[in-house]
Amino acid sequence: MDFEELAHRILPPAHWGYMATGVDDDLTLKANIAAYKHIQLNPHRLVDVSKIDMKIDLFGVTFDSPIFICPVGGHKMFHPEGEIATAKAARSKNALQILSTQTSTAVEDVVQARGNSLWYQLYMPTKWDDTEKLVKRVEAAGCPAMAWTIDNLAGRNIETAARLQRMDTRNCSTCHTVGQNGQVGRGPSKSPMFVGLSGGGINPLTATWDYVDRLKKLTKMKLLLKGVEIPEDAKLAVEHGVDGLIVSNHGGRATEDLRATVESLPEVLSAVGGRIPVLVDGGVRRGSDAYKALALGAKAVGIGRPYTWGLTAFGQEGVERVLDILNAELQRTMRQCGTPSIAQITRASVRMMKNNDGVS
Repeated sequence: MDFEELAHRILPPAHWGYMATGVDDDLTLKANIAAYKHIQLNPHRLVDVSKIDMKIDLFGVTFDSPIFICPVGGHKMFHPEGEIATAKAARSKNALQILSTQTSTAVEDVVQARGNSLWYQLYMPTKWDDTEKLVKRVEAAGCPAMAWTIDNLAGRNIETAARLQRMDTRNCSTCHTVGQNGQVGRGPSKSPMFVGLSGGGINPLTATWDYVDRLKKLTKMKLLLKGVEIPEDAKLAVEHGVDGLIVSNHGGRATEDLRATVESLPEVLSAVGGRIPVLVDGGVRRGSDAYKALALGAKAVGIGRPYTWGLTAFGQEGVERVLDILNAELQRTMRQCGTPSIAQITRASVRMMKNNDGVS
């Protein structure tokens, strides 16, 4: 958490606001973090934990840890080397990295820095012809999987970002767009991933489950949906042949639904029934948080803001250090709970605290 203070001191107000904001009153953002404080660990003693195996397999690729790097737009807002620094850190730690559509560095260059295990996060263009071009480009670059973000199709109200943007005296339009209600971010005209497209915007309001079918036919990449929070949607995703899910509320940046992703996770997993992998992000600040999500059934656990703080403060070395800290905490928690491998972390490894009504 020390990296947060460093990043806050370094970043100008608009860039800090872009990263730190939630939506409305930022309550869902806070709920993501708070929910982990209501999950207790079950320590098991006198277990041989001299050897710890944190490796996971996703779609035939092995990663050294279940903690992965979530898509965050515009890394050059935080450090001059941007996504390249993040990719080099992910490669050095053999961590899964998902690249944002709003990247400030072209996917081809990031794949070269990270390797062909880089996943891509899709903000779908509003025009299907542009979607086809973008998806084909990502596939040609060598990405084996693509996560379509579906939790922000209706737009959002990022008030914290809007307030901080007004405090910034720089000409932000030279770097990124600033739209209605403080929509600070890299728009289609500024992102290298939109070069050659019509520039007609992203996140079509017309999107339905039929679009999932069209994406499945369009690409051989594994298709995940990012932003699923309820079991009904999880069941539909499986029915439409989705290869994986990411339980996410955009880090509290999509809908002020006041529900933490780790609270949504068990219902989604129950609906999926083990047929496809389910990942989760949102609110993870400790390796023990990652352990709790794994115990509830997540295949992998994503971080966003923490590695962005590290990137801001120290570039590649900062991202590496954040990953080292979280992985060390996860390893220590595995030892303390008598679960020397990821496969041994189960629902029995944690217990839910009861509320004032005695309900868990």
